[in-house]
Amino acid sequence: MAGGGRRGRPGELPAGARGRPGVAGGRLHYGAAVTEGPAPTTVVGEDGRRRCWWCSATPEYRAYHDDEWGRPVVDDVRLYEKLCLEGFQSGLSWLTILRKREAFRRAFAGFVPERVARFGPADVERLLGDAGIVRHRGKIEAAIGNARATVAVEERFGSLTALVWSFEPSRRRPVPEQAGHLPASVPESSALSKELRSHGFRFVGPTTAYAAMQSLGLVNDHLRGCGVRTACDRDRKAVTVPVPRPA
Repeated sequence: MAGGGRRGRPGELPAGARGRPGVAGGRLHYGAAVTEGPAPTTVVGEDGRRRCWWCSATPEYRAYHDDEWGRPVVDDVRLYEKLCLEGFQSGLSWLTILRKREAFRRAFAGFVPERVARFGPADVERLLGDAGIVRHRGKIEAAIGNARATVAVEERFGSLTALVWSFEPSRRRPVPEQAGHLPASVPESSALSKELRSHGFRFVGPTTAYAAMQSLGLVNDHLRGCGVRTACDRDRKAVTVPVPRPA
């Protein structure tokens, strides 16, 4: 296991805009792309709650922002699912993935790694014919391969959750106040990416790994003033994160 990153030491995108909530080449994952003028911060919804700017365009984004993004995930099924969906999102808007998520779950046996790991060539062809998901052969084959890698990691370290959370960055980071303060990746996401790839995972580059960290609650990138930020911090304090079993 790599050592450098260990613990212990976002509105709809305009046409053509893709990426992550961290700024990367002028792109954002969930929110609208940064344009001329003041950097996006928080907005007040019709319910009077202040939220990160990126969730204001659609009900799907707002629900994802309030109930999932930044909330700790310590279940291997959900963690494997999110890693897969982050890979499928590459080159697309996250809204596309959210709207297809239930179809993905049906197609991929609820993202239970042990079940997906048994998928064979016939399943790949079945998935390529499923209009409800993203029909990209490389991503489909990667999701199946990642299920097999997940099973192997569980056997070696106890759980995928334990391995991924061992790369949790320090919580003592400056609180982001605007879109420009959100990174596309951090050293820990680069280290996590390297570690996952060493176990056979695909579509898990440093930027994708950081987006997963945001989604899984390893980092809390809700902006200062967002009403969900404190709840995510509270959830993190309440959850018990497993540690990797010695190899």
